[in-house]
Amino acid sequence: MKPIKVLTVEDSMVFRELLVQNLNKDPDIQVVATAKDPFEARDAILEYHPDVMTLDVELPRMNGIEFLKKLMPQYPLPVVVISSLSDKVFDALNAGAVDFVAKPSVSNRAQLEEFIHNELIVKIKIAATAKIGNVKKPVMQAQGTAFSGRDKKNLIIAIGASTGGTEAICSVVKDFGADLPGIVVVQHMPPGFTEMYAKRLDNDCRLQVKEAETGDQVLPGHMLIAPGGDRHMRLVKVNGVYQVECRQGPKVNGHCPSVDVLFDSVAKTAGANALGIILTGMGGDGAKGLLAMRQAGARTIGQDESTCVVYGMPKVAYDIGAVQYQEKLQHIASKTYAVLNTM
Repeated sequence: MKPIKVLTVEDSMVFRELLVQNLNKDPDIQVVATAKDPFEARDAILEYHPDVMTLDVELPRMNGIEFLKKLMPQYPLPVVVISSLSDKVFDALNAGAVDFVAKPSVSNRAQLEEFIHNELIVKIKIAATAKIGNVKKPVMQAQGTAFSGRDKKNLIIAIGASTGGTEAICSVVKDFGADLPGIVVVQHMPPGFTEMYAKRLDNDCRLQVKEAETGDQVLPGHMLIAPGGDRHMRLVKVNGVYQVECRQGPKVNGHCPSVDVLFDSVAKTAGANALGIILTGMGGDGAKGLLAMRQAGARTIGQDESTCVVYGMPKVAYDIGAVQYQEKLQHIASKTYAVLNTM
């Protein structure tokens, strides 16, 4: 199997050289070119035809987001953004990047090498499998949907996603009204970014969205995003009201927070009063948890292959019988309403 051809776009010469040295240590990766700005990157793309590009957001002559906006319509290419803690990363994902990693301190050599081998290389390999044509899909607005259920306080919606999930979740929840039951979400993301993502969703949709904290109630019209880092989020019921607990724990399926941990807790706490939704992502996190939800009487929806950036998590869930309804991304919101109105 041929190695993945990588173009690294980074203006810091020190960081760029460290990236090249460490990426090339992996036998499945070959850095074919580097660039310090988007103009050099454009020329390198045309000359070397890379399989994946790593891209810093802050670049001279043109920032990475503007470069993506110009590049993707003409030359669709899997892009992994390397970003400091900034909500600009979500603009990059909206512009067509597949995924991102949090940029570590260059001064700590050991930390940097660990980051490259344990995070960046994994993201590059996932990006190499991504369907770039599905990164940006026109989303049909859900027409004539309203929740007519009688007991929304007793119902719960749980959503899990990974690679491509930030945009997929946004596409779905923009069609959700504040009339829906409470929603809990695990999206694999580095610490710090989940709070910014929650604030962005809060501004962009009709739901009230925040990064979850232990003790937060899951109320109708509200959505809680599991915090990135070393805590798993679980659903509990206290005095008849749904709440979340965010507590430290080891990684599950390589992730913390884990979709499986959330879905398992929803199966135990809400049983048949829940709807589970699994979206685009690499691996199988969430599949067993979604099956536990379905076996407890919950309804389940999985994103279909044609609209996934990476058809991993939804595929595993579908293959083991966890998915009751398989839907295109643009139909998931209206299907959610249809299913809830039968519960």
